[in-house]
Amino acid sequence: LLFLNQLQKDLEEVKELLTKATRKRLRDVLMTEKHKLELEIKNQPPPRPKDVAEEEKSSLGGYTVKINNYGWDQSDKFIKIYISLNGVQKLPAEHVQVNFTERSFDLLVKNLNGKNYTMTFNNLLKPISVEGSSRKIKTDTVLVMCKKKHEEKWECLTQVEKESKEKEKAAYDTSDPSEGLMNLLKKMYAEGDDEMKRTINKAWVESREKQSKGDIPMDI
Repeated sequence: LLFLNQLQKDLEEVKELLTKATRKRLRDVLMTEKHKLELEIKNQPPPRPKDVAEEEKSSLGGYTVKINNYGWDQSDKFIKIYISLNGVQKLPAEHVQVNFTERSFDLLVKNLNGKNYTMTFNNLLKPISVEGSSRKIKTDTVLVMCKKKHEEKWECLTQVEKESKEKEKAAYDTSDPSEGLMNLLKKMYAEGDDEMKRTINKAWVESREKQSKGDIPMDI
């Protein structure tokens, strides 16, 4: 707005100089400058009404905080995510927005105590019904209700969580219990210093001696 005012003042001064200029060369220079200023003013974005600007500033709050803490539960028909936000029930309903897709949702809470709050869940474990999903505002809590497309139990919320659990389980669930230990020893030996290698070699020799004497039945 300040820049636009400066341009308009420059244009007024150029117009005033034109009324006084008599030399053709000077008039040509001033006319060129006049056209440039008029074009620049024309291309400036129109100023927004003050009330609109103030309302927008008020609705957006100060800065955005990503929500990481939540609780969740499920019934036969719904996945329920509980997000604690002090005083959220005092906000206008339109300041608490949730957008759903078949495998995701994102929450935006605007201008709660001068801050915005967001939470996004992508790659939900199973598909949800966009039309049947909703949000409820309770005292100090937002409840996001994801309607299950199929009435079945979810073991976790997202596909990423499921894959992580499966990898963790596979690391411990082996048909040969000694295989994991052998892999660990090999890794320690390969990455260890001379002292570590001597320690592992000593343990290996001692275990072989005990096995040959029948003290331990399992070969490590």
